[in-house]
Amino acid sequence: MGTGILPAVPPKHRLGQAPSRRQTTVGAVVIGGDYQGLGIIRSLGRRGVPICVVDDEHSIGRYSRYTTRSVKVAELRDQDQTVETLLTIGRELGLGGWVLFPTREETVAALSRNRAVLSEIFRVPTAEWSAIRWAWDKRNTYALAASLGIPAPRTCIPRTAADLSAIDLEPPFVIKPAIKEDFLYATKAKAWRADSRPALQLRFEEAAKLLGPGEVMIQELIPGDGRAQFACCAFVKDGEMLATMVVRRRRQHPPEFGRASTFVETVAVPEVEELSARFFEAIDYSGLGELEYKLDPRTGEFKLLDFNARTWGYHSLGPAAGVDFPYLQYADQIGAPVLPRRARIGTRWIRVVTDLPTAAAEIRHGRLHPRAYLRSVASAHTEAVFSASDPLPALAELALIPYLAVKRGF
Repeated sequence: MGTGILPAVPPKHRLGQAPSRRQTTVGAVVIGGDYQGLGIIRSLGRRGVPICVVDDEHSIGRYSRYTTRSVKVAELRDQDQTVETLLTIGRELGLGGWVLFPTREETVAALSRNRAVLSEIFRVPTAEWSAIRWAWDKRNTYALAASLGIPAPRTCIPRTAADLSAIDLEPPFVIKPAIKEDFLYATKAKAWRADSRPALQLRFEEAAKLLGPGEVMIQELIPGDGRAQFACCAFVKDGEMLATMVVRRRRQHPPEFGRASTFVETVAVPEVEELSARFFEAIDYSGLGELEYKLDPRTGEFKLLDFNARTWGYHSLGPAAGVDFPYLQYADQIGAPVLPRRARIGTRWIRVVTDLPTAAAEIRHGRLHPRAYLRSVASAHTEAVFSASDPLPALAELALIPYLAVKRGF
């Protein structure tokens, strides 16, 4: 299994402080210990929930004072191997009844497709494949959106380069994968831009080498940067959104096709909530989910871009805004009531290690004034990694910057 298992050290021994509440017996397995996983660790650990972090990368989550155990494994990209690894860890460490929290798409797919066997040991909040398939393959996402009357970018799916001449779109074009897992790991990009037909031909041929037939999608480019992007984040039960948080991206990395948010703010956009409620209800979804939209200035429509069936990168904004998403999922899994709630407006989140270079580029190109940037940083209510009460992950992140830059481009 390629594991390096740390002893079950109580969190209080890590920094000389005990958790704020008595430790419970039902723990959580966080699969992926980057800053997204760290948000889950802190959300649950502060409530005394024991945490086991499982990761195939050098990650910062293992250094949190709330991490009880940390297991380094060889591979989490292969779905069958991931399931076997989790079952082995669950048996060896006695994690029966613990709640699984995935942080990456391929892990979501592995858990969803293998819910029955994993449920013999764990609690598996990830939805059935009948719901997850709408997130896994973006061809499904856009087909469902069209059937529900939810706007989305105009999209073509050519099978070969010869089909490109029939595409009824004007440049610039967006080239993106239907299933983003292999493309993202190979290119460290969410999408590519092509400003002409010859550039489209070249980029399509590059993408086709990485993806299967019919998996390369060509879309219209909606004008605007990350500031035109919005998202509805929700805890959903049987198709009903019980807890919601709508955000606007103020900055993202990279600036055009943001793989991750670097500065976001909670806002009130009823239309985004209404569209999202329609989507979740149609697939009878349960669990945590994020639907991403871009406001098209040409039509005034919010157009659906993506569906993440897991926690999202900035979910740690939730507790500061009054909606602690990982804990809501955990509470539901152990049978505690989850009451409806909505995030407070005007709460801001930042991840400095990626926001600083993003802002530097914006300042260099004259799109952001230095004083405006400093004001935005000062206005943030929470930082993705830094916490005065749990400082080691931030120090680890600084040390791991070269590794993170090579491994995933941040």
